Order: sequence, then structure tokens, then C-alpha cells
Amino acid sequence: MAIQTIHIAQGFDAPVAEVFSVLSDHERFGQLIGVTMKRTKEGADGANGLGSVRSVHIGPLPSFDETITRFEENALIEYKITRGSPIKNHVGTLRFAERDGRTHLDYTIELESKIPFTTGVIKTALASGISKGLRRYSQTLGSASLS
Repeated sequence: MAIQTIHIAQGFDAPVAEVFSVLSDHERFGQLIGVTMKRTKEGADGANGLGSVRSVHIGPLPSFDETITRFEENALIEYKITRGSPIKNHVGTLRFAERDGRTHLDYTIELESKIPFTTGVIKTALASGISKGLRRYSQTLGSASLS
């Protein structure tokens, strides 16, 4: 099965520091995208920073762990699934940039399912849930999606 890629671009009418603060907080990020996330291990450079681990629980599925593998304050968050998921080769990267007082988020996820013929379904559901959550958050700040 081939690795699939999700790409989401979202703009926010807020400074990078504000948006980064929300999206780097495991519990708050989970609330935004409609899943339960709980930090189970603090990072070496801060609670939700490099090396931190979050447990993710989606509906009736068993929980799995994501570990923060790169963390640059107000610029970059990268994570990968490290335990308990039917998804393999899963890497998520959030890149933040500020232009004209607005935050631009470039979010990519690479994934592959361990279960044959399910990667596309998982990709669609994941992209939809994350996009909707980020759009809702953006709208609370009064901004719109980037093309």
C-alpha cells in the first residue's frame, strides 16, 4: 500500500504566537479537531514540546500515541504515531508563518494503513475532521481558509 498525503492550508487573523500556543497544546488541539487528546509524557523543552507524548482517542477505536519529534517555537511542530494505531508511516507536520499580521498554517500528514485498502478511507476522514476543526477555530478569529 502506498503512502498517502493530506495537505491543509489555513489562514488565521491572529499572530503566530497566539495560534501556535493553541495548536501546540495537546488537549486544546484535540478539542479543536473533535478528538480526545491527553498529554501522557512531558517534553524535554516544555510540557507539549519536543519528546512529549499524547494519547489520542477517536470514537470507539482504541487509543494510540503520538510523539512530538520536532518542535520549533512559533514555527514548526512535527509528530508521528509511536504506539497502537492501524496507521503506519504516519508523520504530521505543522509549519507556521506570519505575514501581514496573519498566521499561515501549512499542515501535511503522510500516512499508510496496516489494513489493506483502507488508507483512502482513513485519509478522507482525517482530512475532513482536521480541516473542519481548523476552519471553525479560524472563524472564531474572523479569518478564512487559504487556497
